Amino acid sequence: MELVIVFGPPAVGKMTVGAELARLTGFKLFHNHMTVEPVLDIFEFGSEPFGRLVGEFRRRVIEEAVDAELPGLIFTFVWGLELEADRDVVASYVDIVESPGGRTTFVELCASREERLARNSGEFRLEEKRSKRNLEFARQNLNAMDDQYVMNTGDVPTVAEQLWAERPYLRIDNSDVPAPDAAHLIAEKLGLPLL
Repeated sequence: MELVIVFGPPAVGKMTVGAELARLTGFKLFHNHMTVEPVLDIFEFGSEPFGRLVGEFRRRVIEEAVDAELPGLIFTFVWGLELEADRDVVASYVDIVESPGGRTTFVELCASREERLARNSGEFRLEEKRSKRNLEFARQNLNAMDDQYVMNTGDVPTVAEQLWAERPYLRIDNSDVPAPDAAHLIAEKLGLPLL
């Protein structure tokens, strides 16, 4: 199985680009809010039960995708690139896929904060992520995460980069790149099969 990990800061377009990539490749899209939203109905965001359940659901979905011999899975999420704990979680997903002979590729999306704030109220985003419908909270969360975490590569190396050092990796500034064009670029540059 091919695991395509699409990461970047909030509202950068991970799910939108992932959906376009799924259309091109036939891979299944597993965006981060597929696990976040159901757990939020029961546990507060950031609480210990919330974190445990979201992590376990993600791990189990990836395990089942491998066991079912799906051709590919596109997983999107926000990643604190400086955090060893986040790197270790992603490394565990990579191991699930690569242990039986699968392949992992990494796609980093970046865009300015201004562009992401504009995208924060996009129709597809709000349709798929009900917790983002509180636009003021979503805006505050985006700004707070930008201030607190390293979510894109830059001048200073991060612990996360160890994971893609020897694997296919692509960084796209998609500020002015429509999602279908970004998906085509990803498929081409990473050698993903097309339908």
